[in-house]
Amino acid sequence: MPALNCSGGRGEGRAMHPILIIINLAAAVMLLLYAVRMVRTGIERAHGAALRDRLQGAAGSRIGAAAAGGVLAMLLQSATAVGVLAAGFAASGVIGVATGLAALLGADLGSALVVRLLALDLKALVPILILTGCVLFLKIEIRRAKQYGRIILGVGFVLLSLQMISQATEPLRDSAALPVAMEYLGRDPLTAFVLAMLLAWAVHSSVAMVLLLAALAQSGALPMAAALPMLLGANTGGALIAVWLTRGMVPVARRIPLGNLLLRGAAALALLAGVAVTGAELPVWLGQGEAVRIVNGHLLFNAVVVVFALPLIAPAIKLAALFAPVLPEPIQPGQRRKSALDRATLALPQLALASAKRELLLMGAALEEMLRPAPEMLSTPTPEIIATATMLDDEMNRRHADIKLFLAALGEGGLDPTEARESLQLTGLAINLEHAGDIVAKTLAPLAQKKAASGRRFSQVGKEELLAMHARVMVNLQLAMNVLISGDPDAARRLMREKEVMRALERDSHQAHLARLSAGNPESLATSHWHLEALRALKEINSLLVSVAVPILEERGEVLRSRLAPGQ
Repeated sequence: MPALNCSGGRGEGRAMHPILIIINLAAAVMLLLYAVRMVRTGIERAHGAALRDRLQGAAGSRIGAAAAGGVLAMLLQSATAVGVLAAGFAASGVIGVATGLAALLGADLGSALVVRLLALDLKALVPILILTGCVLFLKIEIRRAKQYGRIILGVGFVLLSLQMISQATEPLRDSAALPVAMEYLGRDPLTAFVLAMLLAWAVHSSVAMVLLLAALAQSGALPMAAALPMLLGANTGGALIAVWLTRGMVPVARRIPLGNLLLRGAAALALLAGVAVTGAELPVWLGQGEAVRIVNGHLLFNAVVVVFALPLIAPAIKLAALFAPVLPEPIQPGQRRKSALDRATLALPQLALASAKRELLLMGAALEEMLRPAPEMLSTPTPEIIATATMLDDEMNRRHADIKLFLAALGEGGLDPTEARESLQLTGLAINLEHAGDIVAKTLAPLAQKKAASGRRFSQVGKEELLAMHARVMVNLQLAMNVLISGDPDAARRLMREKEVMRALERDSHQAHLARLSAGNPESLATSHWHLEALRALKEINSLLVSVAVPILEERGEVLRSRLAPGQ
């Protein structure tokens, strides 16, 4: 990593304002983080499904799982990504916790190998990598070629950021305050350990943190007395990242990153205690140059952890279970607690969109459960029916919010036009289903309670009209969910035609109701407002369900985007 060669020599380095030094260093570090993410995103989008299959196929052997985790981490440049992936598989029962933990241990070693490769003197390749990556990413329309361009460009940015870090820290060697701070860290290994651990967790990348330490050491800003404690802290902080990212998963899934943190943290703390007692530094035989010794020390530490930790997986899982116990949850009738949204798929847009569709199906199932007792609710609403409708409405509101946040996070990673359009359509459908649930809970249920409190009843003919519309809505709800999954144009046309059928039913019922009012039917007179309100509610719910078919037919040019005739 070349040092900054200013025209004024070190005198100019001393004259550089501290704020400019901080800005330059911060910009270099942010570029490093962005570059590592670019490489990971490109590989996940180009070969994500195959990588997941590889991890799933290694479920029979801990050594095989560790090897698979190491390969995945090298490709993704992130052990954390492998940890989250393994946790997701464990949550769905695809792999066991022991296999997932073995894969994560191997992933940390694979991540250390990535650091070793990126630390090589490859600065001459930076212009070639950036040029090649930009051409592939910006000029080639083939999806996989664009992802390869993203990967190559990311590697180029990693190497460029390391050069920028080296240049940005060059003036620090002449700083009056830095030697004092670094001397203190060299004398206080615990503080150095904690500082590096928190920084690694904050930047969410152990690869970037170790490369930063190497760059600082290369420029002379980091003394070797503080290097080993900070390297151990960076490894512990890297293990904390997966624990943090999986904090919302089921306990079985969380035990994988927790077990890794326990094993890795125990090894790091044991070495830290030795450093505190003996004052040991990274040995010279690890390589010539401070940066080389840090990188090789990182690789050696992770290799040793894998060798000694694989036999200790079982006790580590038992200990992790104490921190992530499976607690019994009260079962509430009709409520579906488990979400179909899998945040591990966010880097794979097609899988993520499929995950969102599964969650929409659960919203549809909740809506069906709310609608099914609607005739009984309108006739004789019991407290149980009203309570269930309220509970299911809360569930639909939660799923609606989760889907919107999930699809928003998906969009942050960048989507092609087709994926972005589908994501927007699914968001709109979630809004419509949530609105349909609100109609049941906030229109039909209060209406039924007011009618019951008055002691009045619908006329027999009016009741039959409502039953006919309700039965039609229930059939159309099932059809809408089928259209959502299949995307079948014929089914979409049939669903769209149901909108006209429901409009005719509502119109005929409305006219028949007015005729009964004119004839002086006492039951119709007493319940007129509630009858018409229920008809409108059922018709509106049906219209919201028909919205599933609109995007499919719009793409085929079979639906006008405006009711106005051309030229009007």
